[in-house]
Amino acid sequence: MELHFKKYGDPPLLILHGLLGASGNWHTLSQKRFSEHFQVYAVDQRNHGRSPHSERFGYAAMAEDVRDLIEREDLPPAHLLGHSMGGKTAMHAALRFPERVDRLVVADMAPRAYPPHHREILNALADLDLARHDERDSIDEALAERIPSKPVRQFLLKNLDYDSEGGYSWKMNLDAISASYENVNAAVESDTPFEGPALFVRGEQSGYVMGDDEDDIRALFPQAEIVTVEGAGHWLHADEPQAFAGTVMDFLTAGEAAAHDWNFSAALR
Repeated sequence: MELHFKKYGDPPLLILHGLLGASGNWHTLSQKRFSEHFQVYAVDQRNHGRSPHSERFGYAAMAEDVRDLIEREDLPPAHLLGHSMGGKTAMHAALRFPERVDRLVVADMAPRAYPPHHREILNALADLDLARHDERDSIDEALAERIPSKPVRQFLLKNLDYDSEGGYSWKMNLDAISASYENVNAAVESDTPFEGPALFVRGEQSGYVMGDDEDDIRALFPQAEIVTVEGAGHWLHADEPQAFAGTVMDFLTAGEAAAHDWNFSAALR
């Protein structure tokens, strides 16, 4: 599947959004911070944003999509940065295709299974008859009956598409996502760990990555560093963007400095 993406800068960094998100969630950090040092591919994962729809929806398919993008763009091993569901996609990609991954960054996600926190949101979206609405405000009001959080609704409404003839529709493939939602919550498993550098960044106020998760993280990612962003929740890149971006940049550029030092030493031999 050929995913839609937005590209910024050089060398390659692929960013993978979370459930019901899209590449646009990362526009500001991609353009103003990461593109200063990397060629950023802010990706719409399958069944999200402008990428194609498919009945196949799970981490095996999404990891293959990442590999295919890297190969199609003829990229060297790329850095992967994934948030939430995108974090699990990144983990799967690193474990299955380690030769395609340089450094791995996972934002506020552990490899364990999670309870179905978002099933009610998916049900509320599925039950909403968009054909009855001709304004975004009326859609927002209808969703408010079952999704009281305005920030959550604002996030979801970014998925709306509008056509002057057909009216409003969802960009994401809601049917496929809802049907395979249990796959999204499943634990990450692998017989072989990813031996490359890895950074797990968690929000202090989130609860998605706890102390009990650290052993499971290091079993699959032995080189993992685990860093907490103070004051941040699950959306740590939105809550504390400067602290988050600085942590990620320090980790990714440290690898480049080490490679430069090794190449310089080798040249002197």
